[in-house]
Amino acid sequence: MKICYLLQTYKNPEQIYRLVNTIKTSNPNSIIILSHNYTYCQLDESKLEKHSDVYLLPVKTGRGDFSILREYLSAISWANKNNIDFDWFINLTGQDYPTQPLSSLESLLSQTHYDGFIEYFQVFSHNKSWSVRQGMNRYLYKYRTIILNQPNWFKQLFKIMKLLNVLQPFVRIDSSYDLMLGIKVKSPFYDKFVCYGGSYFSILSKKCIQYLQKFSECNPHVIEHYQHVINPEESYIQTVLVNSQLFNFYNECKHYYDFYQSRHGAPAILTSKNSSIIKQKNYYFARKFDMNIDNKVLDILDEIVLLKTS
Repeated sequence: MKICYLLQTYKNPEQIYRLVNTIKTSNPNSIIILSHNYTYCQLDESKLEKHSDVYLLPVKTGRGDFSILREYLSAISWANKNNIDFDWFINLTGQDYPTQPLSSLESLLSQTHYDGFIEYFQVFSHNKSWSVRQGMNRYLYKYRTIILNQPNWFKQLFKIMKLLNVLQPFVRIDSSYDLMLGIKVKSPFYDKFVCYGGSYFSILSKKCIQYLQKFSECNPHVIEHYQHVINPEESYIQTVLVNSQLFNFYNECKHYYDFYQSRHGAPAILTSKNSSIIKQKNYYFARKFDMNIDNKVLDILDEIVLLKTS
């Protein structure tokens, strides 16, 4: 059985090398597609060449827009065109890290009757993760950027401008990333194609990946809609796969993250103080880590993932 890992990275090259090394050491038979944005940092390819089946794809991505999902779908297409053989597909970022020996994950996947491990819920119904208003604001409006890289003083002014979102249903102003203006449009969603959402991170079987690629190629109108919404990567995969009714999913992504201490919608940086929570057996990965802030937590995880003894 082979697992293909998609790593979407853009910063901290030493942490990227460490993640690649840990995955290949714990799971030597694995395949890694490293989708790296060179805009923010360079990579020393010689540090990756010692591993087999590590493929580097240069990309350009942003935050909150279609680019993250675009490169996920591009990686799937690249793997198919290059006859990359795998049984399971797992997406991570350069700030993720395994929390259990990957042999235990392989054991789970070789025995499971599920087709994937992915969080999903109906976006326009009450759920524990997002408000209905938040889901509608994200996925029923076509956005374009008005101002890039807003200064802090402007973000304070925007709090007053947000009253516009409450007073009428036709236009939305959003500053989650850049300042964006959204116009309400006809969506592809209806009773037999429900809008789902959830964590972007998942573990999917090859047949799920094949279906996702085929759907994307055959339904350009759905892709076009998601090209202009906010955080499409937190809805598109769930919407396509769950609506198909072809697959049996375990409704959990097997990732640990902490949004309770988050700032600006990003999960908290995990440190060695969080190690007891991170090591829970129901998770196989966690995020976010920054070895420039706390390197010790990665050492603690290596003792588990690489089966080291202290």
